[in-house]
Amino acid sequence: MEKTDIIKKAFDFLRVHNEGVLATVSEGKPCLRAFQIMKQEEGTLYFATAPQKEVYRQMQGNPNIEFMVLQGKVSVRCSGTVLFDVDDETCRWIYDNNPVLPRLYTSYDKLVYFRLPVERLEYFDLRPTPPVVLHYDINADIVEGGFAGERFGIYKV
Repeated sequence: MEKTDIIKKAFDFLRVHNEGVLATVSEGKPCLRAFQIMKQEEGTLYFATAPQKEVYRQMQGNPNIEFMVLQGKVSVRCSGTVLFDVDDETCRWIYDNNPVLPRLYTSYDKLVYFRLPVERLEYFDLRPTPPVVLHYDINADIVEGGFAGERFGIYKV
């Protein structure tokens, strides 16, 4: 399977199912909370939070995070390093195009916007028999794929 096929399959799933769980680290221990993808662009997920929230402090202390969405028997898990360099136009777009944000915050500039360029990706589909499992690591430039219960073959992309 081509690298672009894996990324497309996973990101198509995330476009439809954008609510999931964000994992950070605090004092060496994992912290999970519900989060929503606010925008997607070519391998990057965008989020927003308030600057006074603990999640923001945790990401500043350790910018390595994971985000996972599970719907039925399909899940996508993404991980990488958070960046707080979202441009003002994108911040405004996120605020204006996500109905929950104006209900909670009086202005777009009351929030902190961050992005997750996806470095590692796992796609699990437990519907077929045997289930499909795909792994992608952008840093290693490898794809692992196969069926659950089999040894994964690894090949360069």
